[in-house]
Amino acid sequence: MTLVHLAMIFLLSSVTRASMRCWTGKPRVVLSWSVYLKRVAPTALATALDVGLSNWSFLFITVSLYTMTKSSAVLFILLFSLVFKLEKLRPSLILVVLLIAGGLFMFTYESTQFNLEGFILVLAASFIGGIRWTLTQILTQKAEFGLQNPVDTMYHMQPLMFIGLFPLFVLNEGLNLSTTERLFRYRDASTLLYTVTTLMIGGVLAFGLGFSEFLLVSKTSSLTLSIAGIFKEICTLLLATHLNGDQMSWLNWLGFMVCLCGISLHVVLKAYHSKGDKRPKFHEGEASIADMELLLRKEGVNSEEEEDAIFDAQHR
Repeated sequence: MTLVHLAMIFLLSSVTRASMRCWTGKPRVVLSWSVYLKRVAPTALATALDVGLSNWSFLFITVSLYTMTKSSAVLFILLFSLVFKLEKLRPSLILVVLLIAGGLFMFTYESTQFNLEGFILVLAASFIGGIRWTLTQILTQKAEFGLQNPVDTMYHMQPLMFIGLFPLFVLNEGLNLSTTERLFRYRDASTLLYTVTTLMIGGVLAFGLGFSEFLLVSKTSSLTLSIAGIFKEICTLLLATHLNGDQMSWLNWLGFMVCLCGISLHVVLKAYHSKGDKRPKFHEGEASIADMELLLRKEGVNSEEEEDAIFDAQHR
């Protein structure tokens, strides 16, 4: 019921924007159609495909295999970060990629619960996820778009995400949803109330998750977001193993640990390189141009004061 969650996120984003507008007295950003279709649409459609393919894969594979395979998204995020020049190519990045790729191979090797169709779906979702989060970083960090606030980002992206996911919904869930006794053909009002309440709670949680993800990407990078999911991956695997009875061999666990080593190494290297780069960074767009003009004006004033001081010293 991802579509219900998308509708809930859009509704909550609209209410939050209206509340912020009433509280501050300032209008919220509304993108033009040209900018919306050119900049937001690719990001929203990539997000819809990532979510849709990920949910579709659960029909074929276990949570453990999904979690481990989806962690390969960091490889594609690294790739597209290099393509869009958001990251610099270093030997350490190559080592990180090799560790994560090697761990992924060890995890899926001779797995008794391996399913090729589901595995391909998750890999495709990971590849599209790399495009998704790289485009999201560009979208939220460009001052000219004005989407630094996660609420504004979600407000603009949800409608296109809904449209992008609708065909997959009709293909996979349309018939089952229309005939289920939990919703449209309910016999007990309590069953319907429980289903609706569950969907609403899930929508609120999805809103909070999306808010935190977009906030993290806008303040740091898509790589940092991917790396921050280490704790979530560990918790998901542990819960799947103990609650769902998913089976993992020692080789699968070893492969997962190798992946974690690669991701942890990237955390350390990113922190190390960030300490060495203390230069101020300007966002592209109107805000950055204004800041640069202000900086040049200050430098011009300082140079004029220096010239006046030299002139006075020469004529004393």
